[in-house]
Amino acid sequence: MKLRFQIKGMTCASCSAHVEHAACGVAGVREVSVSLLTDSLSLACDDADAARVRREIVAAVKRAGYAASPEGEQPAAPAERPEENPLPTLIASIVLTVLLMTVSMGPMLGFELPFLAGAERAIPYAFTQLLLTLPVLYLNRKFFRSGAAALLRRAPTMDSLVAIGAAASVGYGIFAIYAIGYAQGAGDTEAVHHWLHSLYFESAASILTLVSLGKFLEHRARRRSADAVRALAALSPDTAWVEREGEWVELPVAEIAVGDRVRVRAGELIPVDGVIAEGACAVDESALSGESMPVDHAPGDRLSAACTVVDGAAVFVADRVGSDTSLARILRLLEDAAASKAPIARLADRISRVFVPIVIAISVVTAIAWLIAGQSETAFRCAVSVLVISCPCALGLATPTAIMVGTGRGAQLGILIKSAEALETLHAVDCILLDKTGTLTEGRPAVTDVVPLGDRSAEDCLALAAALEVSSTHPLARAICTAAGVCPAEGAVTDFRSEIGRGVHGRVGELACFVGRPDAIADGIDPDRIASLSAAGKTVVCLTVDGRAAALIAIADRIKSDSAAAVAALKAARVRPVMLTGDNPAAAAAVAAAVGIDAADVHASLLPEQKESAVAAETASHTTAMVGDGINDAPALTRASVGIAIGAGTEVAIDAADVVLTRSSLCDAVNAIALSRATYANIRQNLFWALFYNAVGIPLAAGVLIPAFDLALNPMFAAAAMSLSSVFVVTNALRLRRFKPKFETKPNESEDMDMLFGKTKKVTTTFKVSGMACGHCAARVEQAIAAIKGASGKVDLDAATVTVEAPEKVTREQLAAAIEAAGYKVEG
Repeated sequence: MKLRFQIKGMTCASCSAHVEHAACGVAGVREVSVSLLTDSLSLACDDADAARVRREIVAAVKRAGYAASPEGEQPAAPAERPEENPLPTLIASIVLTVLLMTVSMGPMLGFELPFLAGAERAIPYAFTQLLLTLPVLYLNRKFFRSGAAALLRRAPTMDSLVAIGAAASVGYGIFAIYAIGYAQGAGDTEAVHHWLHSLYFESAASILTLVSLGKFLEHRARRRSADAVRALAALSPDTAWVEREGEWVELPVAEIAVGDRVRVRAGELIPVDGVIAEGACAVDESALSGESMPVDHAPGDRLSAACTVVDGAAVFVADRVGSDTSLARILRLLEDAAASKAPIARLADRISRVFVPIVIAISVVTAIAWLIAGQSETAFRCAVSVLVISCPCALGLATPTAIMVGTGRGAQLGILIKSAEALETLHAVDCILLDKTGTLTEGRPAVTDVVPLGDRSAEDCLALAAALEVSSTHPLARAICTAAGVCPAEGAVTDFRSEIGRGVHGRVGELACFVGRPDAIADGIDPDRIASLSAAGKTVVCLTVDGRAAALIAIADRIKSDSAAAVAALKAARVRPVMLTGDNPAAAAAVAAAVGIDAADVHASLLPEQKESAVAAETASHTTAMVGDGINDAPALTRASVGIAIGAGTEVAIDAADVVLTRSSLCDAVNAIALSRATYANIRQNLFWALFYNAVGIPLAAGVLIPAFDLALNPMFAAAAMSLSSVFVVTNALRLRRFKPKFETKPNESEDMDMLFGKTKKVTTTFKVSGMACGHCAARVEQAIAAIKGASGKVDLDAATVTVEAPEKVTREQLAAAIEAAGYKVEG
C-alpha cells in the first residue's frame, strides 16, 4: 500500500536527500520518494507492515533531524525551524544590512560619517559595524541552528554552508578588531588602515540577508507552482443542505454519508458525488473536465463534487463522499504526481546527496592553496565565497517544480497525469496505439444513411421504422429511434413480433412493416447497394412495407468530429498512429481511411490478449502510448510505455492507465504529448542552469581568475548569485503555466464565460413560421437555431411559431435567416 507523510524542516535538496536516505533504512519500504516542493514523503509497503512502517518512519526522520507525520496529521515543527512570518524578519534584516553597508562602504563611495572617520577612530568604526551585524545574526539564527545540527549529524545541508560562511566572516572581523587595537597601540597607522578594510562584517550580514531574500522569493514562486492544485481544492464547499428526518438542514460537508439526500440550487457547488433523484439542472463541469459549456442533467444522471449548478435545482443521493469523491481522487492524483520522481531527477538526487560535503572540501582546499601562496586574506575571501555561492537547491527544485506546474496545467486542460515518470516518458512517444470504439468513434451506433427503394421519402421511411422499433430493446433499434427524434409515424403499432437474429414485424396503422436483416427479404433489393454500404463499415437493415422493400437504413458507430484532426496532428508531431480493434476488418478499414491512419497500421478482429501482444511488439522497438476506454483495453494500457484512458471509459481502463483524458477527446492525447515535451524541455533547461551555475560559479569563487586577471568574487556577490539561481529555476518552471494546447474543446473567450455564468443578457423573440408539419420539421428548426452561439429555440406546431432565446447581440435577421436556411418561411 501507499503511505504519505508530511515533512517539516527541509530547506534544500540535501535535506530531502537525507530524509530519503533515512526512510530507505526502514525495513519493508520501497519506492521511496521525497518532494522538497510539497514537503512530503511517499513510499510503498505491504499492508501487514503499514502500522510498523508508520512508527519507524517517524522515528527515522526524527533521528535525521526533521519531523514527519502520516498524511492528515499536523507534524510538530522541529526545534531548528520555528514557525514564524518571515516578512518582518526579512525587512528588519534588509534595513540593518543597508545601514551596515552605508557605514562600511561609505568612504569608498565618497561619503563618510565624521564621528567614525580616521585611523584614530578605527575601534568605534569597527564596533559600530559589529553592533549592526549582531541583530542580523540573531534575526537569521535559523541558519546557524539547522546548519550546526546538520553538521553534528554529519549530514551538512545548504544551511550549513551559509552558517559556516557567515560565522567565518564574523570571526575574521572580530580578529581584525583585535589586530586594529594592537596596531594602534604600536602606532602602526598603515596596519590600522589595512585591517579596517578587512572587517567583513558586511559580508556576513549580506550573506544572511540575501539568502533569506532568495528563500522568500523562492517560497512565493513555489506556492504559485501549486496554484492549480489549490484552486481545485478550494472547490469543495464547507456546508451543504441535507435531508434529516424529513427536514432540510445545513450541515458540514464532512458529515454527509453515503445514501443521504442532498439538495443543490443554482449558484451552489456540488459537495459530494451522487445520482439525481428529483429535479433537473445545468452544471458547469469545467473544473473536472475542462468543458466550458454547462451540461444538462436529469433524474438518473450522475453529479460530481466541485462542479457548479448554473441553472435549475436538484435533489441527489450521495454515493461517494469524503476521500472517494471525484475531486478528492483528482487531487490525490496530482499530489502523487508531484511527489513522484521522474527518471531524469535521479541524477540530481545523486549529486545533491554528496554536494555539500564536496563543497566544504573544495572550500578547505581553496583556503589551503591560497595560504601556501602567501595570500591569507585572499584565502579567507575565496573560501567563504565557495561556501556561499554553491547552491544545491537549484538542483533539487529543477525537476519537481516543473512536474508540479506541468501536472497542474494538465489538470486545467482535462489531462490527469498520475506520475512524474508518465509525464517524462510521454515526451518520447513515437508510436500511439488507438482503440477504435469510443476512442476514434463515439462508441454508440447512429443512423448514417437512409436509402429509399420506392416512392416513400427518407423521412417517412425512418418514421415508420422508428414506430416499429420503439418496442424493441436492440441497440440498433435505439439508434433508429434516436435518428427519428420526436416524429414517429402516426398510429399505434399492433401485432408486434420479434424474431431473434432476423428483425421485428408489426402493423403501423394500416401498414404491415418489417425491419431487419436484408437477407431475410426474398427480392426487391439491389445487392450492390448493400455491398457499398457494408464496405464502408456500416450495418445495413431493411424496411419493408406491405411486403415490398421500402428503404435501406445504414447504421454505424460515428467517427468523432475531431478524430481526423487529432490523427493529422499526431503525424505532424512525428508520432505514428496505429489502430487496434476487435471490430471486423471492413469497419476498421473504413474508420482508418476516414481519419487518416495508414492501412498497414490497422489491426482488426483482435481479442484482448492479442491487443496486448500487439502493444508489446511495438513497445519492443518504440516508446508507445496506448489510448483506450474499455475493459478489454486494460491489459494493453498496462503493457504500453504510457497508458492513456478516455475519461468516459470504464473504471478498469482508467485505473490501468497512466494518463486520463477527462474530456474523452483524442485531441487531448495530442495536447498531453505536447505538454510532456514542453515540461521535459523545461526540466532540461533547469538542470542545465543548476549544473552550469555551480560548474562556473565555484571555480570563480575559488579565485581561478585572480592570477591572470586579478579578478575575485566578493562573498556578498556570491550570496546574491546563489539566491538568484534558485529563484531563476522556479521562475523558469512557472512559464509552463502559459502552455497553450494545440487543440481546445471550446474557445476560451470572455463572451463564452459570460454566457456560461448567465451574465450575457438574452432576448426572447417569437417568429411565425410556415411549412412546419411534423416533429422532423420542428427538430430541423430547433437545430438550426442551436447552431447560433448561445441561442435556443422551441417550436409550437399547433401555433406554427418558433420562440427563440438568444444573446442580445444576435439580430432578428440572423435568426430568421437560420430558420429559412433550414427550408421554412418566416412570416413575421
